[in-house]
Amino acid sequence: MRRVRTLLLLAAGILASGFASPAHAVTEIHWWHAMSGQLGKHLEKLAADFNAAQTEFRIVPAYKGNYTETVTASIFAFRSRSQPAIVQVNEIATATMMAARGAIYPVFELMRDQTEDFSPNAYLPAVTGYYSDVAGNMLSFPFNASTPILYYNKDLFRAAGLDPAKAPRTWPEVGAAAKKLRAAGAPCGFTTSWPSWINVENFSAFHNVPISTSSNGFGGLDAELTFNNALLVRHIGQLAEWQAAKVYDYSGRGPSAEPRFQKGECGIFIGSSATRADIKANSKFEVGYGMLPYWPDVAGAPQNTIIGGATLWVLRDRPRGEYAGVAKFFAFLSRPEVQAAWHQNTGYLPVTRAAYELTRSQGFYDRNPGASIATEQMTMKSPTVNSRGLRLGSFVLVRDAIEDELEFVFSGKKSAKAALDAAVERGNRLLRQFERANPDR
Repeated sequence: MRRVRTLLLLAAGILASGFASPAHAVTEIHWWHAMSGQLGKHLEKLAADFNAAQTEFRIVPAYKGNYTETVTASIFAFRSRSQPAIVQVNEIATATMMAARGAIYPVFELMRDQTEDFSPNAYLPAVTGYYSDVAGNMLSFPFNASTPILYYNKDLFRAAGLDPAKAPRTWPEVGAAAKKLRAAGAPCGFTTSWPSWINVENFSAFHNVPISTSSNGFGGLDAELTFNNALLVRHIGQLAEWQAAKVYDYSGRGPSAEPRFQKGECGIFIGSSATRADIKANSKFEVGYGMLPYWPDVAGAPQNTIIGGATLWVLRDRPRGEYAGVAKFFAFLSRPEVQAAWHQNTGYLPVTRAAYELTRSQGFYDRNPGASIATEQMTMKSPTVNSRGLRLGSFVLVRDAIEDELEFVFSGKKSAKAALDAAVERGNRLLRQFERANPDR
C-alpha cells in the first residue's frame, strides 16, 4: 500500500507541475513543394532555420512530386479542406492560380493584414512583374527564380581556335562558333534545354516582341497568341537549318540537353541559370558563361529576359493563427542574408536588390565568374509590356503544343512558318477553353 500511495503522490506531482507550467503550443504550418535532391535539402534548411529563429510557429515542408503533381495534390486537398497553407507553383501556372479566386490569399493582402513589413520595391522588377496584378500588387511570394543564360566549353573553344575568354553574344556569333566547333570534331555545336521557354518565351522578351495580344495576357483572358511573327519564324527556321549539320542539335524537352554539355558533346549550351552549380560540379572542363544571344539587327535588342522557376501561393480556409506565421516566414525569406545564401547555394536568382548587393559585397561574384550574369541580364533594362512575363491561362498545355510543333520543324516535317502557325492555332483554342471556364474574370 505504501508503494501504491507513493506512486499516486508522484503522479499527482507530475500532473500538478504540468498544469502549473503548460507547454507552449507551437502552430504548425504545412508547406507543399516540388523540390527534391539537393534543392530539397536547401529548402528544408530554410524551414529549419526559420523554426530555430522563433518559438511560435513551425514550418513543415513536404515534397509532393513535380510542379504539376504538387498543384494537383493541393487542388484535391482544398476540396477536402485538408490543403496546406503554402504551396509552391511554377511560374506559368500563375493565371490558373489567379482564376481560383476563393482559394488564394494574395500575398500583398496577407502581409498587410498581418502588419508585416513588405515592399514590392525591394524585389527585382522582372520578378515582381510576373507575379503582380495590373495594379502592381504581388499575388504570390517569389521563391525560386531563374532565367536562361549561355554556357560554353572553354577547352573545346581552345581546340577549335576560338577565344576561350569571349562568349558569343549574338545568334550569328553562336552559329559561327558552333560551325568551328563542329569542324574541330565536336559532336554538336550547340544545344538548348526547355525549348519553348528559351526559344519562344525568353527569345520574344529579349527582343521586346509580344507573345500575345492583351499585354501578354496581363490585360485579360481575351488574349490571342501572336508569336508566329516574322522574327520568330526566322529564328526557328535558322535553328532548323543549323540542325541539318548538327551546328545546332535538338536534345529534347525539359532539361534533357544539360547532360550532353556536361559530357563534352556540345560546345555551347543555353539553359537555366539555376543549373550553373550542377554544371560546375559535374563538368570535367573549364566552363565559360554568357548572356542569352540576340539578333543584332532587331532594334532595341537585347531587352531583358523573363523568369522561370516557381513562387509560393497562400491558400485560404486555414486556421487564422497560421497566417501570422506564414507572413513571418515570408518576411524571414526576404531577409538579405537569407536570400543571399539561397542564391549562392542553389544558383537561383536573388529576388531582392539587397540580396544581390550583399552577395556582391561578400565577393561571391569575384570568386564565381558568371554567377552574376543572370541578374545583370534581367536588370539591364526596365521590363516592358512585352518583357515582364506571361499571364496566359493553361499555359502548361500551350507550351506542350508549342514544343510539339518545334519538334516537327527540327525533324524536317514542317517549315518554321507552318509549325508556328499551328502552335498559335492550337494554343488559342486552349486559351478560349480557359476563358469559357472562367467567365467572371
